[in-house]
Amino acid sequence: MASVESAGTISGAGTGFLDRERTIATAGFNRWLVPPAALCIHLCIGMAYGFSVFWLPLSRAIGLTAPKTCGDISLLQELFTTTCDWKVASMGWMYTLFFVLLGIAAAVWGGWLERVGPRKAGFVSALCWCGGLFLGAIGVYTHQLWLLWLGSGVIGGVGLGLGYISPVSTLVKWFPDRRGMATGMAIMGFGGGAMIGAPLANLLMNYFKTPTSVGVWETFVAMGVIYFVFMMIGAFRYRLPPPGWQPEGWTPPVKANAMISKNNVHLNDAHKTPQFWLIWWVLCLNVSAGIGVIGMASPMLQEIFAGKLIGLPDVGFNALDAGQKAQIAAIAAGFAGLLSLFNIGGRFFWASLSDKIGRKNTYYTFFILGIVLYALAPTFAAMGSKLLFVLGFGIILSMYGGGFATVPAYLADMFGTQFVGAIHGRLLTAWSTAGIIGPVVVNYIREFQLAAGVPRDQLYNTTMYILCAMLIAGLICNYLIKPVDSKWHMKEADVAKLQAASASAAAAGPHGSYGIGFGGLDAKAALFWAFVGIPLLWGVWKTLESAVKIF
Repeated sequence: MASVESAGTISGAGTGFLDRERTIATAGFNRWLVPPAALCIHLCIGMAYGFSVFWLPLSRAIGLTAPKTCGDISLLQELFTTTCDWKVASMGWMYTLFFVLLGIAAAVWGGWLERVGPRKAGFVSALCWCGGLFLGAIGVYTHQLWLLWLGSGVIGGVGLGLGYISPVSTLVKWFPDRRGMATGMAIMGFGGGAMIGAPLANLLMNYFKTPTSVGVWETFVAMGVIYFVFMMIGAFRYRLPPPGWQPEGWTPPVKANAMISKNNVHLNDAHKTPQFWLIWWVLCLNVSAGIGVIGMASPMLQEIFAGKLIGLPDVGFNALDAGQKAQIAAIAAGFAGLLSLFNIGGRFFWASLSDKIGRKNTYYTFFILGIVLYALAPTFAAMGSKLLFVLGFGIILSMYGGGFATVPAYLADMFGTQFVGAIHGRLLTAWSTAGIIGPVVVNYIREFQLAAGVPRDQLYNTTMYILCAMLIAGLICNYLIKPVDSKWHMKEADVAKLQAASASAAAAGPHGSYGIGFGGLDAKAALFWAFVGIPLLWGVWKTLESAVKIF
C-alpha cells in the first residue's frame, strides 16, 4: 500500500510498476512533460486514419503486378481464400472495425482506466495496437483476411479505444486553468498520426518490396516495433497530480460560471442526465458530417473539378483518359492530406479558443459556420474556385477535429473531473455511431445520384444540404444543454473518500502546488516536445509537399 511521505510525495512501496500509485508526481515535476507523453501514444494509434495506404498494395498481394481476381467471390469466401486477391472494399471494413471497437472499448473500460490510472491503460493499449499489427502481419503473410480483421481491426481497435482516452482525465487534472488547450494538445496527435504513418508506411513498403512480396507484412512488423517503443515511452512518462494539487499562483475563478460546475457527477449517474445525451448527439452529428467528407474527399475533388485540376477546364471526369485520371488522383491525395492538416490544427486551435469563449459557444460556432460552408460548397464548385472549395472544406475539417478535442473539456465542465475519462469513454459511442451514419449518408446518396444520371460535378450538392440539416439538429441539441441538476452532484465527502482510496489520505488535505508544475518549457520538457514534434513536422512537410499540387 502506498504511503504519504509529504504533501505531493507518495511512496510506491509494495506496488507494481504499472500501478496508479507509482505515477503520482512528486516535488519538482513539470506538468508540461505530460502532453508529449500523451502525444507519444496518440501519434501512433492515429495511424488508423492512414490505413488506406495499404489497400492498393494488398489488392495485388498475390498477383504482385496486378490484382488476381476470382470473379464474383463473396465476402465470406474472401475471408479465407489464399488464391485470390482481396477487394479494396472488403479491406475498407477495417475502418468500421477501428472506430466501432474504439467506442466500445472506451465505453467498457473507461471506468477501469480511472481506477488503474493512465500508465497501465497506455501499456495495455500498446500491447493491443502493436500486437494487432503483428497479428495482422501474419494475416497478410498467410493471406487470411479474417486474421487481418481480427488482429489490426478488433484487437487493434481495442488498443485505439484505451490509448485514445488514456490521457484525457489526466490532462484535465493537470491543466484546470486550460482544460481545452490541454486535451487539444493530446487529441491533435490522433489526427496527426496518419500524416506521419502514411508516408512512413510508403517508405517502408518500397524498402521491403521484392519480386515476391509487396512489402506490407514486413511494414506491419517494423511499424509495430517502432510504435511499441514510442507508446511505452509515453505510458511510462505519464504522471498524475497528487490529490488537492493546483497550479502555483492559480485559484479557481471567483466569478461563477454556470456552465462550469465545481461539483462532480458519478460515472454511474452521468448517463442518466439529459446533458450526457445532448452532448452525445452534439458530438455524433458534428462528427457524422465531417467523417462522411473525409471518406469521400479524394473522389469528390476529382469528380467536381476533373480536368480543371490539370489545366483542362472544359474536360469532365468521364472524358479523361486513364493517364489523366491517374494525375488528378495524385492531386486529390494531396487534398486529403491537406484536410488532415486542418483536422490537426483545428484540434488545438478550437480547443484552446474554447477556454476563452466557452465550450457551448465553440460548438455554436461549429454548427453555424458549418451550415454556411456546407450550403456554399455547391456554389464554390459551380464557380470553379478550387481555392474557396479547398479552404471551405479545410475549415469544416478543422471543426470536425475541434469537436473531438473540445468535448472532453465540455464533459469536465458539466460533470466535474473525477470521472471525466470514463464518461468521455462512454460518450465515444457517438463516434462509433457517426462512423456508420456519415459514410452511409455520403456514399449512398452519391450512388443514388449517379444512378439517376446526375452529372459528376453535381453529385454532392444534395449531400451538402442533408449535412446542413444534420448540423441544424446538432445546433438545437447544443442550445438545449443546461447545467446539471444538483440532485446528481456527489457529496464532497464521497469525492474525498474516492480519492483517498485511489491515491492517498492526502486527498482530504488542503489544496496547493506542492512544488509541482514549476519550470514551464525547461530543457527537459523542450527535449521531450522535440522528440514528438520533429516527426510531426516531418509529416506536415510531406503533406504540404503533395497538397501544393492542387493549385
